[in-house]
Amino acid sequence: MPRTPLPDSLRFAFGTLTVLPVRVTRWDRDAARGGMLCAPAAGLVVGLGAAAAGVLLLALGAGPLTAAVASAAVPAALTRGLHLDGLADTADGLGSGKPAEDALRIMKQSDIGPFGVITLLFVLLGQVAALAQAYGDSWGRGACAAVVSALAARLALTLAARAGVPPARPEGLGAAVAGVVPVRGALLVAALVLGVAAGTGALFGTYGPVRGPLAVLAACAAAELLLRHCVRRFGGVTGDVFGGLAETAATTALVVLSLG
Repeated sequence: MPRTPLPDSLRFAFGTLTVLPVRVTRWDRDAARGGMLCAPAAGLVVGLGAAAAGVLLLALGAGPLTAAVASAAVPAALTRGLHLDGLADTADGLGSGKPAEDALRIMKQSDIGPFGVITLLFVLLGQVAALAQAYGDSWGRGACAAVVSALAARLALTLAARAGVPPARPEGLGAAVAGVVPVRGALLVAALVLGVAAGTGALFGTYGPVRGPLAVLAACAAAELLLRHCVRRFGGVTGDVFGGLAETAATTALVVLSLG
């Protein structure tokens, strides 16, 4: 199996998953494999940015709710809202109840239907509410929640790009990354992310080494359920589905971190 140089992998990950000024120099299966394996690295940067925004506002005297809104807004801004748009399109496709071909056509339309609007509303409300509770407890819990949820969101993308998951269309980002990640590689990345989540909780002295990994596992389980449902309904994955998986995982992780 050809190996992609690490810079090309990071370029693919940051160039496709963030708005950071990184130029993707290679667009082939090897680069996609490395890029999807590095997806949690992009998530770490996004999560740190979200945590910094929330903590800064708290330091300036803002309340937990304002800090939570900022921490929820930063990931949306750093992805140009593509993951949220993908979530809405996936909700419209699933909610239509139509055969795969018609559902995929609905997902490609530029407008957002009622299922997409409702899904976006509740997902964003859930994210802000969970972050507000975390920041209300302490700045450390809020920062930890922002970082761990961003890591979980991008790990869900790595796992969804594993071998055996087919694309629903022959073109687009979904086709470019579907099935490129070896299962063993995906599991190794998952183990690394679990370790980072445990270390993050211990570093901030908030959730300790247990709550973070539990949140990541729950996030991956929720994303996996959605992934399997989408594969059954659409015949595979699309770029929109990947966006929906990321937002589902992030929201699940935040909810778990807010419990107790």
